[in-house]
Amino acid sequence: MNEAVQSSQPEPTDKEIRLVVGASSAGTIFEWYDFFIYGTLAYILKDAFYDVDDPTLGLLLVWSTFAVGFAFRPIGAILFGFLGDRLGRKYTFLVTVTLMGVATAGVGFIPTVDQIGVVAPIIVIILRVLQGLALGGEYGGAAIYVAEHAPPEKRGYYTSFIQASVVGGFVLSIIVVLACRIIIPEEDFNDWGWRVPFLLSILLLVISLWMRFKLSESPVFKAMKEAGETSGNPFIESFTYPGNKKRIFVALFGVSGILTTIWYTAFFSSLSFLKGDMRLDETTVEIILLAAGGLSMVFYIWVGKWSDRVGRKKPIIIGALASLALLFPIFWFIGSMANPGLAEAAEKNPVVVSGQQCVTDPLAELFDREQSDCGKVLGSLTASGVSYTVEQSDTLAVAVGGEALPIGDDWLEDNQARTQGLQAALSQSGFDFSRQVPPFPNLIGIIAALLSLGVLSALTYGSVAALLSEMFPPKIRYSSMSIPYHIGAGYLGGFLPLISGIIVASTGNVYSGLWYTWIIVAFGVVVAWWGLPNGPPTDFQDDV
Repeated sequence: MNEAVQSSQPEPTDKEIRLVVGASSAGTIFEWYDFFIYGTLAYILKDAFYDVDDPTLGLLLVWSTFAVGFAFRPIGAILFGFLGDRLGRKYTFLVTVTLMGVATAGVGFIPTVDQIGVVAPIIVIILRVLQGLALGGEYGGAAIYVAEHAPPEKRGYYTSFIQASVVGGFVLSIIVVLACRIIIPEEDFNDWGWRVPFLLSILLLVISLWMRFKLSESPVFKAMKEAGETSGNPFIESFTYPGNKKRIFVALFGVSGILTTIWYTAFFSSLSFLKGDMRLDETTVEIILLAAGGLSMVFYIWVGKWSDRVGRKKPIIIGALASLALLFPIFWFIGSMANPGLAEAAEKNPVVVSGQQCVTDPLAELFDREQSDCGKVLGSLTASGVSYTVEQSDTLAVAVGGEALPIGDDWLEDNQARTQGLQAALSQSGFDFSRQVPPFPNLIGIIAALLSLGVLSALTYGSVAALLSEMFPPKIRYSSMSIPYHIGAGYLGGFLPLISGIIVASTGNVYSGLWYTWIIVAFGVVVAWWGLPNGPPTDFQDDV
């Protein structure tokens, strides 16, 4: 863009920048709250919208619907990126926040599967599609809007509030759920009270729109528009601008792939791990994640500010390498703190399952496939959070600590009877399947471990809004940064809970799903090392 034209725009005052950061961050918190409330309530929604007997399959269906929203994020990035580069940053993300608020509130009005049958999950999927489209346009708009107002030497610091606001949306979703659980009796909350957090989106939408209407257009976009330098077709130019294909590849795998898999592992995999595999009390889990998530927000801001001095690349590389080294040990530690009795029982009395076709098919009921008898037993053990080893045999048998368990006559026909029977038998060998509330020292240990995951996420995420804004030319910046960011976040990260869940359900190892994150991050760190610029941050420059 012509520098003389850009410099003709008056520099925003400190007061204006504070308003920009505050309004953009608040809107981002509200919008991500809308998106995450679905994941926070996953264990209730699986019964409200899906009529299946297998609890593992029910949860996988919830995560698959969760993933649908992510799958449409790249389409939203293309659509709203085009509008943002053609019409302006401000009005585009006014549209995205409105669409998100309406779609989220709509979930609170949907009748359950018991009331309207298969229509219920279909409506949920449609609303998740709208949420995905909205979110595809939101992040790029908010990040660029702040970046284009901020002075270059503080760009990482100011945009880090947008990054912290993503965690803020997750934290807000937990606060609202906890408040509802306190106010509404548990039975009523599971019956109808879960709708309240969704309906609250209407109020959040009103507040967000009020704040954002007070903002003016980005000075960079104003200058481009006055000079007649806006893009004719931002989507096409994103792939034809010299050097942009490489930038998009690096942004996709070396930035978005790393940050999004670490983020969802830190907050959503841990949520599923603690509530499901470790069988912790649900309210306790939400308090733990609230504490860890709230504390971690400070580190996103610190990393953004640090990147203004050392550059954007260094924190990302450090965070990615540390994640590769620490991911499994952190989750092993969380497991030992969360439910030590379950781990101790599994070590003293290992479970061995033998039989024919001893492989579980977590999607068998969905696709009307015949599950083997051994596979049915493995599925019930996985749903109970019990690790096991498999041996091939002509006859079905389950042994605990070398002692054979009697297999009930109704085990192979009734999923609930099988799960209850296995849990009752395993309880005699020291397995405790009641909801757990760990001792206070253990809770502190779990929070510390989750906070360490939050720090790893902050290192790979805190400077990203500034980095992506600096990577791409201003006239196609909204499209060019949104497309790779949301492909990475939508597919590599959004499908993480589903893919990890399938891996765990198929292997019987509650930690095996972490390999998905590890592989994506390992590839990403190679790309980041090769493709990200070294040294202190600079404004966009043609490098080809």
